[in-house]
Amino acid sequence: MGNWLEQLNFNPLPFLLSVDNKALLYFVRRDLTDEEVETVTTLWDLPQVKKEINRQQTDGAWKYPANKEQAKENYNLLETFRVLGHLVEKYGLDNRHPAIQRAADYLFSCQTEEGDFRGIYGTQYSPNYSAAITELLIKAGYENDLRIEKSFEWLLSVRQDDGGWAIPIRTHSIKWEETLKYPTPLQPVRSKPFSHLVTGMVMRAFAAHPTYRHSEPAKVAGVLLSSRFFESDKYVDRRDKSYWEETSCPFFFTDIVSVLDSLSLMGFTKDNEQIGKALDRLRGRQFENGLFEIKLLKAKDKDSTYWSSLAICRVFKRLYK
Repeated sequence: MGNWLEQLNFNPLPFLLSVDNKALLYFVRRDLTDEEVETVTTLWDLPQVKKEINRQQTDGAWKYPANKEQAKENYNLLETFRVLGHLVEKYGLDNRHPAIQRAADYLFSCQTEEGDFRGIYGTQYSPNYSAAITELLIKAGYENDLRIEKSFEWLLSVRQDDGGWAIPIRTHSIKWEETLKYPTPLQPVRSKPFSHLVTGMVMRAFAAHPTYRHSEPAKVAGVLLSSRFFESDKYVDRRDKSYWEETSCPFFFTDIVSVLDSLSLMGFTKDNEQIGKALDRLRGRQFENGLFEIKLLKAKDKDSTYWSSLAICRVFKRLYK
């Protein structure tokens, strides 16, 4: 256990182990100190879990909180993805729990014959959200489901020529609001460059799957991603390079922590020059208490800093075995 800790300026374990958060402590002990822990189902009765499950609708979805018109965009699909992320990533819920089964049924009902999960962008493709939903379903226990296989087949079918991914409508010279008028999805202009925002989100699905994480397309995309660290995106969405250092827990968009998490699961090593530079950058952001200074996105959870520091520690532990 000591090897990865020696790579940090300060030991984060004493502080993380002192935090008054049963779920966080469970994963710190399981993932960082390698302690024998009780079954993860002990977290499923926590008040935070019950509060979220009580908001679940009969169709398995969670209702988007704002009063938005959903005639073309399915914001309930977005909210269900968001809530499922918290339940799976922070409390370890999986398809043994009826709420997760209902949520999966709803999500799969939004999967098209092509294989993508459609609705967040209306009639248009969203490889970023399709992959992010796939990632969570894999982590919830559906990795062997044929519908997950179908999702990967679709993701591979909409790659750019360079091996990465972009939002197809962004590869066209069309205003966003105009795309919702199209009854069928626009195909990507494959000659356009990849988006690291989108590719990073897609890579999380590949990294979560025990087989696809070792595939050649995943390796190619991983190399592309590492070549773009701390640079601006090629498209307008979250383009500024500062977004690389804005993370969230669970991961939502693409940032340096989420990408390092994926690459470390896929077999990339610290010897990769770009990965080494990114690790050095994170080291330089560590406080004396062991936590890491990084901007937080969607940080409604008062313990978001602790969760993000846990995610960074997981990366160091994988890369310095």
